[in-house]
Amino acid sequence: MLLKKFDPLKKKTFRVLDQEGRIVDKEYEPDFSGEELVAIYRQMSLGRIADTKAVQFQRQGRMLTYVPNQGQEAAQVGAMLALRRTDWLVPAFREINALLAHGVDLETLFLYWYGNEMGSRFPDSVRALPVNIIIGTQINHAVGIAYARKLKGADDVVITFIGEGGTSHGEFHEGMNFGAILGVPMVVVVQNNQWAISTPRSKTTKAETIAQKAIAYGMPGIQVDGNDVFAMYAAVKEAAGRARRGEGPALIEALTYRLGAHTTSDNPSLYRSEEETAEWLERDPLKRFRIYLEGKGLWDAEKEEALKQELNDYVNAVFKNVEAKGAVNPEEIFKYTYEKMTPELEKQYASLKAYLEEEVK
Repeated sequence: MLLKKFDPLKKKTFRVLDQEGRIVDKEYEPDFSGEELVAIYRQMSLGRIADTKAVQFQRQGRMLTYVPNQGQEAAQVGAMLALRRTDWLVPAFREINALLAHGVDLETLFLYWYGNEMGSRFPDSVRALPVNIIIGTQINHAVGIAYARKLKGADDVVITFIGEGGTSHGEFHEGMNFGAILGVPMVVVVQNNQWAISTPRSKTTKAETIAQKAIAYGMPGIQVDGNDVFAMYAAVKEAAGRARRGEGPALIEALTYRLGAHTTSDNPSLYRSEEETAEWLERDPLKRFRIYLEGKGLWDAEKEEALKQELNDYVNAVFKNVEAKGAVNPEEIFKYTYEKMTPELEKQYASLKAYLEEEVK
């Protein structure tokens, strides 16, 4: 069993595909077809280009504050590959790749960061919660959904994501403890991207690994190379399998790196060196996977250029639709807090409406 083989106390990182695109653990190389492998790369590339363009749109004043994902594509796409569309995804705020991989369309995600409330409204067929900004609360949300599915006897797993900085928040501990006690079918992926805004991993916790925190909760934990899409797939597949069998939750620490800023309001050059970022650029998840595909004769420079052009055109077209729809009507913010507005909200709504009518005059 993979989760037993990699003891988190030994600080050994599970890896299948190294940064040179070589398979280092043949046992866990997935049996995907060439077509499936290319589809995985396309999915990761879409996330990368959508992310890059979103930052550009924000810098041009065409989008609100955005949370970059560059460098964390494998941690999310690999994880979602191991799940079913009927499973539940409970994201934080840096999971554009996971949401796309689970069936949320790019236009909806862009609407959210554009400031349109419709960006939080997913089709009923997509089992995903909207973007969650409040750090740590998603763990309890995931536990609640997982417990409900368990009580119903459903064959579902709930996956949730959090950053390593978020593991210092009280709700992380409460949710992990509660989930373990109830034995819920949940997989928690901690994206250890080395920085909690400007706080380095070394000042986040004295534990040698994030994965070993699982021991205190009475669940298995494993540290995985989060830039290795195959390792993430294998680890989450096993964790999801045991969860489906009623064996409870598991914690996966995905070692990765935030290549960009924490948000578009952040300047990472103030707290980390160019040398550090350059070192992690060599471990780029897309780069290593592309080398792997080229070695199998599935990819080349011509295909790469064509894909970039195709995805750039697609993302630009999607954002054009978003701009055409515009930002949310300010009145709508009162309609999505409760099923029915409270008396206080009705008063505030009436006040805003009167103000807007006066502005028009």
